[in-house]
Amino acid sequence: MQNNVLFGITLMVITTFMFSSMDGVSRYLAEKNNVFTLVTMRYWFIAFVMMVTCLFIKNRISDILNTKQPYIQFSRGVILSLNNCLVVYTFTLLGLVETHAIIACYPLIVAGLSVPFLGERFGWRRWMAIFTGFIGVIIILRPNTNVITEGSIFAIVGAIMFAVYLILTRYVSRSDTAITSFFWTGIGGTVTMSLISLFIWDNILKEDYLWLLLMCILSAGSHYMMVKTLQVAEASVVQPFSYLQLVFGSIIGVTIFSESIDLMIIVGALVVIGSGLFTTWREYKIKHNI
Repeated sequence: MQNNVLFGITLMVITTFMFSSMDGVSRYLAEKNNVFTLVTMRYWFIAFVMMVTCLFIKNRISDILNTKQPYIQFSRGVILSLNNCLVVYTFTLLGLVETHAIIACYPLIVAGLSVPFLGERFGWRRWMAIFTGFIGVIIILRPNTNVITEGSIFAIVGAIMFAVYLILTRYVSRSDTAITSFFWTGIGGTVTMSLISLFIWDNILKEDYLWLLLMCILSAGSHYMMVKTLQVAEASVVQPFSYLQLVFGSIIGVTIFSESIDLMIIVGALVVIGSGLFTTWREYKIKHNI
């Protein structure tokens, strides 16, 4: 059991690094290419990987896709694909550091939404943690300086969209397997982006083809690794390590894109992460009656 936990944590750290690297490549490509085209290519690659995977697994595709909640499953893919477009575009406006600092509040949004949508019950400690976390977001935004930008608003919307996606993922996980949810996410996103590409399409610059391939490989690989991670360890155990994406993203932003980190971002991010870790810890304690 302990070995599974350690293995799950290791996988989560690797997965988080892969997501951060994908974000870095996405930001680089989005500065010169159409964001919708980039995300569409990413989903087409994932769809290709899914089809190849079906050739090497014992389960029939009909068994994998079997679900009693297809509309919710498909909606997850739609929401995540649109969220990907929004976040990648936000990278070009705010950079990796500030975007990740704001989006890091998504676990707190998930915790708040889980009460009305999943029927979970929270005590005053976790509600205080959620409230404190949003104070951290306000610190990052610095509203008293009148510098709340379009990018900041997009980042907040991105955090909300990702939280809704995770709420729906929790809901469908009550009856569907992780691999079923993974395939439906890919289908929903591929269909959505393919339809959008009929109206919004710009060819990728030829000199960026290798970077595009790297982004697609990192995208498919990181999502596969996430599924494997959740098969090995409980989500409540590995969730705290997802905050490493802010750390890895900040390192990439500073070293490669020459972004800066000011004191307000550091203080706000620490408040958000601390609050998120506390809610995860309380959830784990209650779940295991500790």
